[in-house]
Order: sequence, then structure tokens, then C-alpha cells
Amino acid sequence: MSELQQIVPDLLAWWDAGHADVPWRRTQDPYAIWVAEIMLQQTQVATVIPYFERWMTRYPMVEDLAATPLNEVLKMWEGLGYYSRARNLHAAAQMIVDDYGGRLPEDVAGLMKLKGVGRYTAGAIASIAFGRPVPVLDGNVIRVFSRLLDLKEDVTKTQTKNYLWQVAGDLVPEHRAGDYNQALMELGQTVCQPATPHCHLCPISRYCLAWTKGTQLERPVRPPRRKIPHYDVCAGVIWREDGRILIAQRPLEGLLGGLWEFPGGKLQAGETRADALRREIKEELGLEIVVGRPLVTIKHTYTHFRISLHAYHAQYVSGKPQNIEVANHAWVRLDDLDQYPFAVTDQKIIKRLLDEKGVFQSSILPSLAVTS
Repeated sequence: MSELQQIVPDLLAWWDAGHADVPWRRTQDPYAIWVAEIMLQQTQVATVIPYFERWMTRYPMVEDLAATPLNEVLKMWEGLGYYSRARNLHAAAQMIVDDYGGRLPEDVAGLMKLKGVGRYTAGAIASIAFGRPVPVLDGNVIRVFSRLLDLKEDVTKTQTKNYLWQVAGDLVPEHRAGDYNQALMELGQTVCQPATPHCHLCPISRYCLAWTKGTQLERPVRPPRRKIPHYDVCAGVIWREDGRILIAQRPLEGLLGGLWEFPGGKLQAGETRADALRREIKEELGLEIVVGRPLVTIKHTYTHFRISLHAYHAQYVSGKPQNIEVANHAWVRLDDLDQYPFAVTDQKIIKRLLDEKGVFQSSILPSLAVTS
């Protein structure tokens, strides 16, 4: 480990020579750094920048975020994905205001009490915002260390992760821990990349065992990826005679929790799409509908599965809407849909509806051309 300690001054010198200029590095505000770290989870830097800037303009202080209704927060987050992060930010902001007087905890243990803050995020905030000499270990840092050590063990296993946390902890310096941790992460993002590592540009390549042995493309070691399952899903754009459309809010917990959607669900074995849509609307909202012409089919990949979402026009027939398997529902006009937060798939349905708007007036029920 003594030789590996040499990466610290070399990484800091590389950092000082020129690191990425991103908005969250222009502030020492712990709240802003926390927001950035949450947004950066599983999301690329270039994607995060405009969201972060809009967020900090709308919610410049943690009290502003805590006082905002969740629905508005989700609308601000719309398109950034992994919406549990937004829900957790909102809940944690309220906790910070109520329990910590509007100030983020400064140590890892205190930060990990906040909803949505795990060991990595707590270490990043504590070191960057408060200068605490604590380690970080995200996917980029795991890749850097697995190559430095030419690690043959599976990095997804708990024992290996614990070892890497120990390595990271042994190396983090007492001073400039935040700069060092950010340098490690940026090295993984820009130089020590997964498929195309730029070893000739790496400031610490002379300490890298994988570079010496030519095994950098074999590290880190992970198990083979499982085949991602595919599901067919139906959604209904359900029209009422007054030209309003029914939308439903997903339960707050779970995938896309709290977002609004055009209601529907997965096809079961042996069902037609029309059968599945009628069943889902009955089960979720207690309504009877007539399924009309298809509107659009959207293919989308989530982390662990893929879907083909088949959207249909439909007409409300009978029943009083009930929140059986949804958190809420609303009858809205087409032009009012932009007031609600939707997932990317439903945003594409909205776009198709707006494209069709020239065919019919938003206040008049479109021709359904009932097919089943």
C-alpha cells in the first residue's frame, strides 16, 4: 500500500492542472453539493448540468425545496429518471429543516440518516462540502482501483466491495480529501473508462498493475449480464364526452412513484391488448371503457427490463373513478397535461396527442374508430 499512496499527490497535481468546470464545483454550499451528488447518481454529467442549474434557480435553499409540494418537485425532475431520487431529496429536505435547523449534517453517520443518502453519497458530501477525510467508492472509483490492483475478484460481491472500501479509506488524505475524491471520480469518467481506457493519458498509470500486465480491459470483473426480460404493456387515453382525458397518479412507492400516467398495465397470458386494457382500467380505477384505435407504440428500456407500450384511444362508458391501485386521478384537458409530471414514455404519448391535435379540437372527443 505504501507505493500506492503515491497516487495521492499525483492525482491532486493532475486535478490542479485542469479539471472539469461544472456548476456544483463553483460553490461550497453543502446543499448544492448534496443536490448535485443525488442528481449524478447513475446519470451523466452533461445531462445533469441543465437540471442542476434550473433546480438551484427554483430552489436556492433547502427551505425552498422542503416547502414545495412533491408534485411540483417531480415536475422539475421530469426527464432525469430514477424518480425515487427526487422523492428522497424532497423528504430529506423536510427532515433537514425540521430536525437539523436547515443545515446538513457534516459527518458520514449523520448524512446517512437522510433518505436516499448511502455510504458513497455521504462520503462525497462530507469530503467535498466539509473537508472530512473520508473515502468514496462509486462505479468509477471501483474501476480505477480494480485496475490499479489488477483485482481478479468479482467487484459485485460484498467481500470485494468491503476490501475496496478499506483500500479507499487507507488512501484518502487528511487534507484536500474532497479534491482527491473528485479527482478519482473524474479520472474514472474521463480517462479510466470502461471499454476504452486512455492509459497513455493517465497520471497514475505507472502504479497500475493492470496497465503493466495488459489486463485493463478485463477489469473490473463482474458476472455475465442476465438477459433483460421484455413486457408488453397497454395504456389508455380515456376520453370523456366533454373532451377531458383521464390520467392517474402512480403509488408514491415503487417504480416511477408519484408520477402521472395514462392508466393501463401488463398483458397477461392469452389476453389481447384490448382485453388487458379493459381489465387494468377496471382493476385500477373501477371504470368501464370502450377501447378504440391505436395511438402509438413506444419501446423503452429500464434498468432491469424492457417494455413495448401500446397506447390506445379509449372512451369512458360508466363507473365512478376510484383510487383502487392508483394514488390519485384527474380528468384534464389536453392543453393542461404539461402541468403534471410524466415519465418519458407518457411524454411521448402526449407528443403524439399534440401532433394529432390538428385533426380534432381538444375540447371535442376524437374519432375513436373502435376496433375491439
